[in-house]
Order: sequence, then structure tokens, then C-alpha cells
Amino acid sequence: MTTGTEHHATAGHHATLLRFATAGSVDDGKSTLVGRMLHDSKSLLADQLEAVERASRSRGQEAPDLALLTDGLRAEREQGITIDVAYRYFATARRSFILADTPGHVQYTRNMVTGASTAELVIVLVDARHGVVEQTRRHAAVAALLRVPHVVLAVNKMDLVGHAESVFADIADEFTAYAQELGVPAVTAIPMSALNGDNVVAPSAHMDWYGGPTVLEHLETVHVTAEPAHAPARFPVQYVIRPQTAEHPDYRGYAGLIASGTLRVGQDVVVLPSGHRSVISGIDLLGERVESARAPQSVTVLLADDLDVSRGDLISPVGSPPTLTRDIEATVCHLVDQPLLPGRKVLLKHTTRTVQAVVREIESRVTLDPLHRHPGPDRLVANDIGRIRLRTAEPVALDPYVVSRRTGSFLLIDPADGSTLTAGMAGESFVTRAPAGPGA
Repeated sequence: MTTGTEHHATAGHHATLLRFATAGSVDDGKSTLVGRMLHDSKSLLADQLEAVERASRSRGQEAPDLALLTDGLRAEREQGITIDVAYRYFATARRSFILADTPGHVQYTRNMVTGASTAELVIVLVDARHGVVEQTRRHAAVAALLRVPHVVLAVNKMDLVGHAESVFADIADEFTAYAQELGVPAVTAIPMSALNGDNVVAPSAHMDWYGGPTVLEHLETVHVTAEPAHAPARFPVQYVIRPQTAEHPDYRGYAGLIASGTLRVGQDVVVLPSGHRSVISGIDLLGERVESARAPQSVTVLLADDLDVSRGDLISPVGSPPTLTRDIEATVCHLVDQPLLPGRKVLLKHTTRTVQAVVREIESRVTLDPLHRHPGPDRLVANDIGRIRLRTAEPVALDPYVVSRRTGSFLLIDPADGSTLTAGMAGESFVTRAPAGPGA
């Protein structure tokens, strides 16, 4: 568990943008936390607050229900629950944020996978009265599965347990032990009350025994990187630029977003899947020629040789290319009601490349509480997490998900209507216990 000292040790590191997600059981206060954060950080427009106050009065509530700021769908407002992932954008003087408020119901686990897949931090809320419950463990497991770098345990509704330090400590210890078992590197635990605003933006006067950061302070100062510093460079080509104008008659550039690592002029690179080699002769960034660029910058790369490079190709350093394969083993989360069956023909979308594929085998289905693999299921249904084997029609330049969340992930798409079926993570995503026996 992170202490206040460890927190301040990273306070000098800032990033311009933090993507984070909230998760927790039903009625733990996720939407209220987000609303309180927006309200107390002065990130609301006047008409937004007026609309919430109006809606709250119509429901017979005297105080504004800040959860309505994220529960935007009519069904969500009527039922008082979060159904879909609600994205909100806000900023403070120290950092900009993209937050995903994800549902708490078991049947919407797939929505948490969607919201947390690009997150650098996940806030898992726990009701101080109930402690760590099954859904808490499930959300911790999904965060571990997706390799989210930072996990915050927000112990909410501390006002309903008399702001007792012992209650907070017991919950934090139990959750941290489970998270470590899943392979989560560190947990920052914060006692709070979203309804009253204690330790959300401002420190609480009721919990002077706590010396760590508030939720917003931690979000503003936590050190985040798009990929580990040692990650090799990966550049999926999104678009070929050939202006063929009098000013640029021979210009041929490859535009895209650097998925990981750093590209440098003079670097020996290989283009995959063709395997052709060249040297980076130039890098254009925002209309200026630069000597190097790094993830997640969008650039145009020029090569010394006139190669056949198109959308879907991937440029990487010669010395550290990704694996080029047609046989993929992966952990997946199935996202739709239509089941995923062995033999199913799909499209596999990996970075900017889309290829035909077939599901060769469903090896196992993973249960998250307790964490077990159940071998040999005949299908995966909505919200199921499992291990599958795929065979692609063309080679795919794939990294293990543990190496790169960007180039180790993919989507399975229905070739008939283009809808997304399944989210996948190549290789072993996290360690599970020994497979359950027959009948388990």
C-alpha cells in the first residue's frame, strides 16, 4: 500500500494527460465521486450544474445529485445505476484528464474492460460498511488482466462508519493482499466520502489520522508513462502521404501514431510483414523536421529506400522487432450476447491492420472470484473472460500484452456487419491458479 511519503516522492513527475477509470459495486458511489470531483475542482459549466439541480428537484431531492453528471442515459437516471461507460473530460492547473465511469453490475463487466483498456489508473471504490466484496475482487482482477499501471482503492462512505481508521485499515489490507496475489504492483488506498467531499478534492477534517493525498491530488501527481521506458519502438502506418506537388514532387511519408518507444533519424528499421529493411531518413512532427519522436506522438516517417509500404504495415527497429505470426494464443473478454464458438470466422484488427482469422480453440474460461481456469468450454458468452487460439490468414506483427498494451491487444470483428465481438490480449496477461478440476 502506498504511503504519503511514497506519494510525494513522485510528485515532481507530471504528464499533460491522465486517462483513468472508476469501478466498484452497485451503489458504492462511483458516479457521485466523479460528480464531486468535477464540482469541487470547478470543472463544471453553470448550465451543467443548473441541469443537475433541476433534475434533482424533480426527483424530490433538496441537494443536487452529483451522480447525474455521469449517469447520462435515461435508463441510468430512472434506475439510479450506471449502465454504459460515461466519458468525461476535465482539467486542473496541473493536468488534463479523460475519465471513464464504468458500471458496477456483474452483467456489465465487459463495459469495465472497455473503459479500463486504455486507462493508466483505475479507482476501485469500496463501501466502507461492506468492505471487499465479490465485485471488488472482480474489478481488481480486470485491472490486473488489463495491466493497468496504477490502482487506487477509494474506501467510500467513511462518514457512515464514524470515520474509523480501523475500518479503513482492515479493508485496505484485505484488498492490497488480493491485488498483490493478482500481480498488481502497488495500491494507493484513500479513505473518503464522495457525498460530503471528504478527501476527494480537499482534505477531510474528520480523518486527521490520514496523512496521504486526496483523490484529486493523487491523480494530479501520479507518475504515468504511455509504455515502459525500455519498450521497443513500434510505428503502425496509418496513412501514406504523397502530395506530388511542384514543391514536394518526390515526398513519400508514412503517417501514424507511435505506439511505443522512440524513433530516430538514422535508425535501421524493418517494415513488417514484408521484412524489407531501410533507414529512417526524416521525421516530421507538426510540420517541423525533428531528429527523434516518441510514443504517443503522431508523426510522419520518411525512409531512405523507396519501399512498398501501406496502411497496416508496422515499422520497428531491426534489432527488436515484434513476433510475426499467424498462430495467436490470447486472453479475451467476449463483449456481445452472441456466443463465441470454435470455428467462428472473424476479422482481427491489430493497430491499423485488419486480417481474416478463425477461432481454432477455446482453451478455458476464467472465473475471477475465485481466480481459476476452467478448461474446455464449448463457447464464451457475454462478459466471459477466457483463453483462445486463433489462426490468421496473413501474418500479424504482435507483441505479448505484458510487453506492450498497445501492440499486444486486438479486437475480433464480425465480418458480416463490422460489429466488435471480442477484446483480446496476446500471450499470458496475468497469472491464474491451477486449472479447476472436473466439475469445478
